[in-house]
Amino acid sequence: MKLEIRGVEFKYGSVLVLEDISLGISDGEVLSLVGPNGSGKTTLLKCINRILKPKRGAILVEGRDVSRVGLKELARSLGYVPQSAPPSFPLTVFDAVLLGRKPHVNWKLGERDKEIAFGVLRLMELDDMALRLFNELSGGEKQKVLMARALSQEPQVLLLDEPTSNLDLRHQLEVLELLIDMVKEKSLSAVMAMHDLNLASRFSTKIVMLKHGKIYAAGEPREVLNSDNIKEVYGVETTVNSNSGRPYIIPSTPIGKAHKTKVISKIMIREDLTLYV
Repeated sequence: MKLEIRGVEFKYGSVLVLEDISLGISDGEVLSLVGPNGSGKTTLLKCINRILKPKRGAILVEGRDVSRVGLKELARSLGYVPQSAPPSFPLTVFDAVLLGRKPHVNWKLGERDKEIAFGVLRLMELDDMALRLFNELSGGEKQKVLMARALSQEPQVLLLDEPTSNLDLRHQLEVLELLIDMVKEKSLSAVMAMHDLNLASRFSTKIVMLKHGKIYAAGEPREVLNSDNIKEVYGVETTVNSNSGRPYIIPSTPIGKAHKTKVISKIMIREDLTLYV
């Protein structure tokens, strides 16, 4: 098992955010974490990467407990792509990607490190902007550079927090197809926090659906992404089409009607009959 999570619990103060999370992922697999905002997707990724420390449970990468591994050694196994870029990152694109080689360097960068970084830039079609400043890029371009930096680490497990959030449709498909190819070619594993259920369905081998910090459903996309689960977790009526072999979700509850219902429930009537929210 490449990555194994055993009974993980996490709290922010007294607020329980993750409860009894257990899952595993093997070589060549892509696991998507799905669920509404606040269900614990990003928190779980940060626990895996030791940005946050679980209150209970264990997380093992290639059989080693991450809490007992040095950060530099851990960075050789885990590559993390955050949801958004840091506010200030005054480096060229090439230097930003080259930072991914830091866990493998003792004294100074070698030619092989530069070759790996530039190879990843070519792979992701970023080589033509290698000398541009990272801070001058668009949100989508920055996201691709952060993914290139993670790939240049040559990790065994990739952790991606909403990897397509700033990308247009074409680049969403390109980046995820590249990710799938890399996972298969290099026998990696990937865990993605995803909001788009259709992208998760298309590009995942496994899906874990979270609700209020607990695992509500887990398995292959066709086992998890059904109308009953989506209604229970998201509160939305859907039609799920599986003619293509992968579930494709179509919301059947008019969004405007659902929103109107929520708003009306918050309206109060004063004695003078004036409505206010």
